[in-house]
Amino acid sequence: MKYNWQQSDWPRFKYNLKGVEDVLFAFAERTGKVDGLLEGLPEAAKTEAMIDLLVAEAVKTSEIEGEYLSREDVLSSIRNNLGLAPSASPRDQRAEGISELMIDVRNSFAGKLTQAKLFSWHGMVMRGNPGIKAGKWRTHKEPMQVVSGPVGKSTIHFEAPPSRQVPEEMKQFIQWFNETAPGGKNEIKKPVVRSAIAHLYFETIHPFEDGNGRVGRALSEKALSQGLGRPVMMSLSHTIEARKKEYYSALKEGQQSNEITVWINYFANTVLDAQTQAEKEIDFTLRKTRFFDRYRAELNARQLKVIQRMLEEGTKGFAGGVSAKKYMAITGSSKATATRDLKDLANQGIFVLSGGGRSTRYEIKM
Repeated sequence: MKYNWQQSDWPRFKYNLKGVEDVLFAFAERTGKVDGLLEGLPEAAKTEAMIDLLVAEAVKTSEIEGEYLSREDVLSSIRNNLGLAPSASPRDQRAEGISELMIDVRNSFAGKLTQAKLFSWHGMVMRGNPGIKAGKWRTHKEPMQVVSGPVGKSTIHFEAPPSRQVPEEMKQFIQWFNETAPGGKNEIKKPVVRSAIAHLYFETIHPFEDGNGRVGRALSEKALSQGLGRPVMMSLSHTIEARKKEYYSALKEGQQSNEITVWINYFANTVLDAQTQAEKEIDFTLRKTRFFDRYRAELNARQLKVIQRMLEEGTKGFAGGVSAKKYMAITGSSKATATRDLKDLANQGIFVLSGGGRSTRYEIKM
């Protein structure tokens, strides 16, 4: 079987947008809705919404590649990078590196893509991973293959161009990326389409020894942000990670031909799902802001601490609600104090009670 890069029309991608026009229109609508939601947030809440999405993207883009980072470490590093209430540096250098990448992608979205920028991003992604040649194209002579299964019975899903071709391939890719940007001589006017092609194109070349997925998703975000004229507010990786097998299946199919309509359709639907989820997250931040505006003066320090911890879980909620035992663990209070505080929150209509006896749980009513 020949891969797309081995075919005579590489990299002249072809696609038909008829089957995805409604999705592209819905994405444009959703981005407009997100802009409207953001306008309704005070500056502090806008920053909080942005941080929540950056943390989700940093954590999930790493999970896709089998790296599981502490959310607390990532959050601390992102806040440090933004200069917000700086705290001690996270112990995990990987969390620090991926957080730095998130901020840099956001801050530099409008600039042209360069080899130096890609090398810089790769250095961030590889921080805390000794033994990897960071900030350099791969040079090994053995084939760069994506495989699965045990040794001796492995399945080759894809083989990238040989290392000797990478510098020229990447030179052409960078030129393509810049020429298809807004205002470029070969501008692709639909941001989602350009983002989809950029990701497939980059992943096909697979220019680095490791970290290609994370850098490739950062490129997708850069392409979307350039098309929107502002940093995109979503976590693409959160949506991809939730259906990881579907992602790899679509990518594999897209790498078998330069007719990539199926890949464009997959990617467009994934981006729309990510934007819809981001809309929910931003709406949640708005409701959270209004909630604290209404109740902050009526909450004691313990109650405030518990509610803030519960709301850190975002739209998915606090698993299992909060019990008196959990309340005691979070606040360090006695059982009598925890029970009294929880009853007070229920009486105010802030918490909703479920279960009874030892199974008594409370959820926030927002």
